[in-house]
Amino acid sequence: MIEVLVLGGGPDSERQVSLWSSQGVADALAGLGQYRVRYEVIGRLSQPELSALPGDVVFPVLHGGWGEGGGLQDLLELDGRPYVGCRPHAARTAMDKLATKIAAARAGVLTQDTAVFNPADEGCAIEFPVVVKPVHEGSSVGVHFVREASEWPSVQRKVIAEQREHVGRVYMVERAVLGGRELTVGMLDGEVLAPIEIIPKVAFYDFEAKYTSDATKYIVEPELPRGVKDVIQAAARRMWEALGVRHLARVDFLLDKGGTPWLLEVNTMPGFTSHSLLPMAAKHAGLSYAELASRLVEMAVRDDQAARKAAV
Repeated sequence: MIEVLVLGGGPDSERQVSLWSSQGVADALAGLGQYRVRYEVIGRLSQPELSALPGDVVFPVLHGGWGEGGGLQDLLELDGRPYVGCRPHAARTAMDKLATKIAAARAGVLTQDTAVFNPADEGCAIEFPVVVKPVHEGSSVGVHFVREASEWPSVQRKVIAEQREHVGRVYMVERAVLGGRELTVGMLDGEVLAPIEIIPKVAFYDFEAKYTSDATKYIVEPELPRGVKDVIQAAARRMWEALGVRHLARVDFLLDKGGTPWLLEVNTMPGFTSHSLLPMAAKHAGLSYAELASRLVEMAVRDDQAARKAAV
């Protein structure tokens, strides 16, 4: 019987989401009865600490810069066991929203105008309205909207204060799509799943709306303007290939009032909470939450075996 080491927690700002997600994955795999499951809550591990944890396959359900963005993946490569999710390069590129935008431009996927936030510049490089957000965070952490120039000085001060509090956090400024429809496309092993529309009760789909509020509505296969479904599914597939993602991903879009979809970001370890969207899309395709988790374990084993054969 395969022993699966499920990791949760991590040192990032999305630690709580990771704890919810990882506990769900561990419980689901254990409930299948075909795996031995070891669940470990971690901080920032060293490579020897990771190697000391027992398990045949590692399922790292971490969200954020270190756990999802390359740091942990470096250790998993050194560890040598099969693991779920992206390899280090793809993880880093997808976690970096600016690098993702460059990859999108090369792949012909539309994204809004963007600039690095410069705390030394009193002005804004992008035409208002804009959104200011961290380059290497998810779950709507540190996001600020600026609808007109009069709001810029206040937001600028807040962002500078946040940068002092979180040393090393880089922010970007992006042209905002206000009043648009929020859409997401899940991907599993390179296959595109059904799009989902997110309809929060609040104006901004923030942390509470994503993870704790039951007021947010989710519509699988929503009615969309002609051609939009094909466009976002094709864009999701191009981003998968451009970034070199493996096993799973969720690609987020905003559909503006004119019917144009704009790429927001690519998540390489999407949430596995009760409100999460990849499990919802997988269920629509006929996979239960537990079956989805099991499929991901199987993918990790398959790819590890293929890599070992290729190395011989």
